[in-house]
Amino acid sequence: MNFLNQLTEWADTLSGIVWGPFVIIPLLIGTGIFLNAGLKFMPLFKIGPSLKTMWKGRKPKEGHEGELTPWRALMASMAATVGTGNIVGVATAIFYGGPGAVFWMWVTGFLGMGTKYCEATLAVKYREKAADGSFVGGPMYYIKNGLGEKWKWMATLFAVFGAIACFGIGNMTQANGITANVVRTTGIPAEVVAGVLLVLAAVVFLGGVKRIGKVTGSLVPFMTLVYIAGALVIIFLNLDKVPGVFAEIFGSAFSGRAAEGGFLGSTLALAIRFGVARGLFSNEAGLGSSPMAHATAQVKHPVKQGLLGAVDPFLDTIIVCTMTAMVILISGQWLTGHQSPAVLTAVAFDSALPGGFGAWLVTFGLLFFAFSTILGWGLYGERCVTYLFGRKASKPFYLIFTLVVPVGALSQLTFVWNFSDLFNGLMAIPNLIALLLLSPVVFKLTKEFFSDPKNMED
Repeated sequence: MNFLNQLTEWADTLSGIVWGPFVIIPLLIGTGIFLNAGLKFMPLFKIGPSLKTMWKGRKPKEGHEGELTPWRALMASMAATVGTGNIVGVATAIFYGGPGAVFWMWVTGFLGMGTKYCEATLAVKYREKAADGSFVGGPMYYIKNGLGEKWKWMATLFAVFGAIACFGIGNMTQANGITANVVRTTGIPAEVVAGVLLVLAAVVFLGGVKRIGKVTGSLVPFMTLVYIAGALVIIFLNLDKVPGVFAEIFGSAFSGRAAEGGFLGSTLALAIRFGVARGLFSNEAGLGSSPMAHATAQVKHPVKQGLLGAVDPFLDTIIVCTMTAMVILISGQWLTGHQSPAVLTAVAFDSALPGGFGAWLVTFGLLFFAFSTILGWGLYGERCVTYLFGRKASKPFYLIFTLVVPVGALSQLTFVWNFSDLFNGLMAIPNLIALLLLSPVVFKLTKEFFSDPKNMED
């Protein structure tokens, strides 16, 4: 057994423990239920006003401190969420967990609206202004500033896990997914794809947070709309299959899925594990990553950006991930046993749209989505590293992060995903504990904000 195979086994074993029935899953779902209940499910019921706030946040306002407009801060956050998880991650969840995994992705998404609302609110509440005028925030800052010095060790732990996790969830998995689909669709050698990704990443990272915000603010909304439009065409062409697909999702959500065709079968535990893990991988609610982007927003009140935080998992998981899942299940390709999770979504789209258009849509969608995720997670990793080592570590980090892109593009998918799952879980633990401890602060801020209707208009 070579060293990489040994690492893959270790990562899989540890990931199974972290994502087992006694660690992340109960903590993640339990925290989501508690926060949503404390908020009386306000983030879900206020989704309409939140979307309106998102649209109005495209332009900066005088007197509001921050680096990016609320819109661009949200897009920087969504850049890191709308990526491989929406395409390859959903395929992986169905491949291993069956259709029932989609239900548990939805659960993670709906609960994630309340969780991300709290994360974004706390990020703005406890952010700091650096010496160069930039704004920094995230779990390490709301742990340190909100919970006090005695909890500073947990802030450091989060930053360490985040600095490592960014190379998996935000770098290697994204580059790997892009490469697999581009090679399959175009025949371009993997080494060439890896080289192009390296150059593009380097160009953007040289411009810092403002260039990242500008690029993601254009890429994310454009490609999201194109991808959703393509999926809706397939759904409308197969409306007769839609009721059966939903029946399959709900029917196997609590019982697993027996083997059929090329499908290996799944248990309830696998459906929950892969549904929740891939749901978190996609929308990152509770992970603690997106608060680092929301902390840069130009807003007057923390709750205002919190509302935009709730929009993120709604668009990412409830809308985009559902589109991918519907196409895969409608196509029936997940039952053939001939596809790997890396290309299952592309094959599903290709079989449903004529002329090879489906495969090209997924390839370019994944290219834009995953590349924007690399940019977003580059920002997150840089914030974790600078928290640990100061601003002097920023440029060396971006250099190393950029050089890892081609490594991920040419790595084995199994190791990359196991590595990502493991460190996603590890960085989520201190963040979820902090959210529970700081929940009274969020509940109080929320009550104060909505007690004055003028706050929504400001």
